[in-house]
Amino acid sequence: MTAPDGLVGFDGWAALAGDSPTSRTEWAALVAAWGEPHRRYHDLAHLAAVLGLVGQLDGATDPDAVRLAAWYHDVVYDPTRRDNEKVSAQRARAGLRGLVPDERIAEVERLVLLTAGHDPGPEDANGAVLCDADLAVLAGPPHAYAEYASAVREEYAHLSDEEFTAGRIAVLESLLELPVLYRTPEAARQWTGTARANLTAELTLLRRRAASGAEGPTPAAD
Repeated sequence: MTAPDGLVGFDGWAALAGDSPTSRTEWAALVAAWGEPHRRYHDLAHLAAVLGLVGQLDGATDPDAVRLAAWYHDVVYDPTRRDNEKVSAQRARAGLRGLVPDERIAEVERLVLLTAGHDPGPEDANGAVLCDADLAVLAGPPHAYAEYASAVREEYAHLSDEEFTAGRIAVLESLLELPVLYRTPEAARQWTGTARANLTAELTLLRRRAASGAEGPTPAAD
């Protein structure tokens, strides 16, 4: 595999975790995880997009912790299980040990867990930046949103249409029920209307298709 450049290259990682043999090994392991062949949306391109937006959105009190959380937030992504965020947070704690201070590791772990529901508290500036960056895809133009939704469906190819539809409806409803979808002022102003329109359009379509509602792993929220 060719070493990735730019936001997911080693230089960006080293700015957060240092340049040491342990750091290089951890970076390579992260890149390999994000490059797993079953990923269609939750891949290196998504990681790069989130890292880029974390750098653009204002307000984080510990920007480096948010960037590290972006690296780990979907590092474990198995569509057949329901605890990816929990296992990703554990992976962050193990992988960052000795590379960054313990206080920052704890914050990274907390932030990764937060992406399970994307509902940071009103005073959680770090959580707001990470969650907004992770959910930015929802505010894309209709064709981009359709490509994202299609890629998520491919990741859940093991589910029947009925199972996927039921799970995806639950995800869309939970997002639309959030008190606010985006927490940072710029994202809230620029993205909320488009994101809610996209979510509502997909939800309307899926409700029309809904059949038995058989249960399976819930599709990802981002």
